[in-house]
Amino acid sequence: MIELTPKPIESLIIQKKQELQGVIDYPDKTLSSIIREIGFKCDLCSKCCTAEFNDHVFLLDTDAARIKQIAPDALVPAPYYEFCDREGRFYVSGYALKSRPDGSCIFLEQGRCSIYSQRLTICRIYPYMLHREADEDGNMDWRQISGLNEHGCYHTEIEKGECRQIAEETKGYEIACLEQEIGFLEAVDARFRENGLRHVQGIYDKQMRHLRNGGEIEVQVYYEGGFEKNLIRISDYVSGSVSFAIG
Repeated sequence: MIELTPKPIESLIIQKKQELQGVIDYPDKTLSSIIREIGFKCDLCSKCCTAEFNDHVFLLDTDAARIKQIAPDALVPAPYYEFCDREGRFYVSGYALKSRPDGSCIFLEQGRCSIYSQRLTICRIYPYMLHREADEDGNMDWRQISGLNEHGCYHTEIEKGECRQIAEETKGYEIACLEQEIGFLEAVDARFRENGLRHVQGIYDKQMRHLRNGGEIEVQVYYEGGFEKNLIRISDYVSGSVSFAIG
């Protein structure tokens, strides 16, 4: 029997599903123990709310829906667009938050979150995470803490029940992110198949140059199982707050 090589998007779907299973299978007890050992405590420095420490705030659909009610103008297609078809349309897996000119979160006011009671999922669990990432030597392993020793306080006492809750919420967030990414890839694959489209790297690069030079582009944002059309310019992201990867 001849084994066919999966198409690029199909390969990505397989990879993401494997990552998802890895997160699901990761022992809750292990993550809870790591959280207790690290003992992170926020000291209200607000560094995690700035571009100096974090790139952009990617939103789950549930978070994007909340922001659409609180401040719809705060939403922008997440940077690092995954695909571009032959018509020059970009596709991305969700929304992100705009930033202020200094790179801080649009909701950060005088060092405090102006929507703290309704803060986003990632903001509730940060700096905890659970995904595989390469270390300085290129070895893949699980990463559970972001920005270790770069902000906040450590080795504080955290009650076991709270550690278990944080671990549960962290796994829930990572699972939701991967499920949204898988849904996005499957939706792109279906649209490309139905319309005879494909990702064209040359057009991707051309459109990125057009964007960098102040031009307008179309970005199809995956949201609640479908795509929403956005027409944007680089100024919509606030100059200097994010960077764009070409390729």
